[in-house]
Amino acid sequence: MAVKEIAVKKYVVKLSAAERERLNALIQSGKHPARKLTRARILLKADAGEAGKDGATAKSLRRWIPAW
Repeated sequence: MAVKEIAVKKYVVKLSAAERERLNALIQSGKHPARKLTRARILLKADAGEAGKDGATAKSLRRWIPAW
């Protein structure tokens, strides 16, 4: 008998329009450390509900959001 895993969203990210604009501007400028740009992309994906579709993104989100 196969066990079916249920995906549970551990962290729910809700960004305001101003926060999304700020993160997009940060990414588009490209003049910041790679880690900061990656975290901005992860937050935008999580806000859009796409974080669970990409295993690496979901793992990154779990790893650093508690420390944010």
